[in-house]
Formats: sequence, C-alpha cells, structure tokens
Amino acid sequence: MDNKKPSAEEIGDNHISTNTDTPMRSDAFLMEDDLKIQLIEKHFREIMIILGLDLNDDSLQGTPGRVAKMYVTEIFRGLNPRFKPESKLFENKYNYGQMLVEKNITFYSNCEHHFVPIWGVAHVAYIANGHVIGLSKINRIVQYVAARPQVQERMTLQILKELKEALQTEDIAVVIDAHHHCVSSRGIRDIQSSTITSEFSGKFKDDDKCRTEFFTYIAK
Repeated sequence: MDNKKPSAEEIGDNHISTNTDTPMRSDAFLMEDDLKIQLIEKHFREIMIILGLDLNDDSLQGTPGRVAKMYVTEIFRGLNPRFKPESKLFENKYNYGQMLVEKNITFYSNCEHHFVPIWGVAHVAYIANGHVIGLSKINRIVQYVAARPQVQERMTLQILKELKEALQTEDIAVVIDAHHHCVSSRGIRDIQSSTITSEFSGKFKDDDKCRTEFFTYIAK
C-alpha cells in the first residue's frame, strides 16, 4: 500500500482542516515577541531581495521591520492566548430571556493558505443563562479569533466555542459573511462573490423557530 503523503499541489483546494484548533507547534510561545520580530524582519528582507527589490530605496528600507511588527503585534496577535479578551459576566438583573443579537461585527483576518486578507462581518446571537456580557466583549472575541491565519469554517467554529466559554451558555448562533482576497486578487479574480458560513448550538440548533427569528434579525 502506498502511504505517500500527497503534496500541496495534489491537495489543491481540498484543504479544510479536521481540527477546530489553529495548527500550532508545542513550542509556539517559548520565543519572546521581540525575537520573533527580529527574525521575521530578517527573513522578510531576504524575500524582498529575492524578488529583486532595492532595499536601499527610502520607501522600502523600513518595510521588513514594519511587516514583522505588524505580523506579531497586530494581524496575527490572536495566535497568542495572552491576548485573549477578558470576559466578565454580569448578573442578568432585568431577567431578559430572549435572544440578544449583535450583527455586522467587522473583522479582518488572513487566509492561511496564501496569507492574503479575509474581511467581512460576523453576526452573533445568544440567549442569556442568568448572566450577560458587555457588548464590546463580543466584538473583541470575534476580532481575537480573526487575528490569526484562518479558514472561514474554522473561524466560525472557534468564535462559537469562545462565546460558549465566555457566556456560559450553549445557546449561541454565529454567521460569517466574508470576502477572500485569495479569490478576488489572485486565481479566479472574482471580486463580487462572498462566502457565508454558520454554526449553531443549543436552542439555535434544536429550535427551527429560534433559528428563523435570528435570520430575520440579521437580514434587516
């Protein structure tokens, strides 16, 4: 039997991960951020040189350092669990028992296959289980999960998982509508299409009426 592992070219677009966790090495956080920035700057400089760019030009001199800092402290900061938002719960004193919907949460992420942007909006709903959370915390959770190399399917599942943990309820709904630059700026170069993914748990999964109500709200 041939157990040869298929190449990236043979896999092609069949690259959906079977794990909801972002693939990370066990030693991912042993290196300090400052050293990561130094090393990425060095290697990105080499990439630019290989491409034939003149790094003596005033406009390009600082690019490797800017890219390195951006990778570690901004667009991929969600890889590091120390940046995970603190989610303080508050007693639901109003006894509000219906769904709370926060829609059109803007996020920016990056495709893990080409390292080009994914951007779009997330629609989130939950039904309180005795406690509520500050609205801005929901946005922060979405943006934290987005700030790592991603595929949209996994990002949807990760947001649901983080919200279930933060809100201490199973009744969560997540819908993501996103544009992928790996589709619009390369390959097929389709600038019109968007990709929609969804994941539901608790009442949103089991109750058609509850799920339909959520869809009605986000369609407005």
